[in-house]
Amino acid sequence: MNFSTTRWVKTVAVLAAMSILASCTLPRSGPTKSEIYSGSVMREGDAFIVTVNDRVSRATAVVPALGFTEGFQNASVVGSDTIQPGDTLGLTVWENVDDGLLVAETANATTLEEVQVDGSGFIFVPYAGRIRAAGNSPEAVRRIITERLAEQTPDPQVEVRRLAGDGSTVSLVGAVGGQGVYAIERPTRTLSAMLARAGGITLEPEITQISVIRGQQTERIWFQDLYKNPRFDIALRGGDKILVEADTRSFTALGATGTQARVPFESQTLSALEAIAQVGGLLSTTADPTGVFVMRNEPPEVANQVLGRSDLIGAQRMVYVLDLTQPNGMFMARDFVVRDQDTLYVTEAPFAQWSKTISSLLGSFGAVNTLATTATLVQGSGG
Repeated sequence: MNFSTTRWVKTVAVLAAMSILASCTLPRSGPTKSEIYSGSVMREGDAFIVTVNDRVSRATAVVPALGFTEGFQNASVVGSDTIQPGDTLGLTVWENVDDGLLVAETANATTLEEVQVDGSGFIFVPYAGRIRAAGNSPEAVRRIITERLAEQTPDPQVEVRRLAGDGSTVSLVGAVGGQGVYAIERPTRTLSAMLARAGGITLEPEITQISVIRGQQTERIWFQDLYKNPRFDIALRGGDKILVEADTRSFTALGATGTQARVPFESQTLSALEAIAQVGGLLSTTADPTGVFVMRNEPPEVANQVLGRSDLIGAQRMVYVLDLTQPNGMFMARDFVVRDQDTLYVTEAPFAQWSKTISSLLGSFGAVNTLATTATLVQGSGG
């Protein structure tokens, strides 16, 4: 009687466990390879699935080109002696008389420090009057002041100095040693010199971008290109805004990789092989090296070139497949370029899913044995 009851309990429990297991989805990190392929336009989906080869790698190697246009490159260096509204001047006047207009009886000269050039470009000098300074050099202003004072005092000697003022300034913000507003002076008339004046950059050079905003125009350059190409060391203009920031591009890593996260770029160009390494590589216990996928929305011009068509309009969903087990698979992954907002997904190997199934069954059978043993004990107690 006890033996029969035990067998009945085991049979019912096994059937129940297998039924539950068959109706449930096993835990996993994402879709299987076959599920991704089912999303192809050739089946029931709307994505184009493309195996990566040399032609595909060349067609998709679209790297954002940063650099200054000819308008920025050809701009001449601002004359460091040209006075601008807002500049500050220093004046010193010597008079060849004991009791001069500006010079005290016991002094040889008088000094007027920090004479501000007003918004209209004028300065005021006692006995010389209102003088146009903006657009002139300090030498031209010196001659004007000398001529006007010479009408009232014999042989005046005048010195005019252009001090650092806010007439020709640029603002630097972002990842620099010292953010602020800096005057364009003789040593800081170019972009690289002004960055050095601000304390240099505080980010890794490989991922640093520099934006120059001039009026309604904004142009951007990689920091490293600034020194590789001297033409990009542009002349600055008063009112320029310089922004130094890290590269904002990123990709998303999912599936059987060492890290599942949104990952920032660490270099100007990033290959699929480098992206895999950046997230810790493939998980040796679960990853399927034949199922490495890169998913993105591809612009129509690139999608048409990849697929050998000319009729596609608008962004297209593309799934690029990399098989690292192929003889040249690693080279293909090295040459395929990952772009901003890409999704890198690695599927689990079939063996990993099989192992999960076996583990689930063994766990279920263990629960069956426990249930049968409990039933036997209860039956024995009742007898």
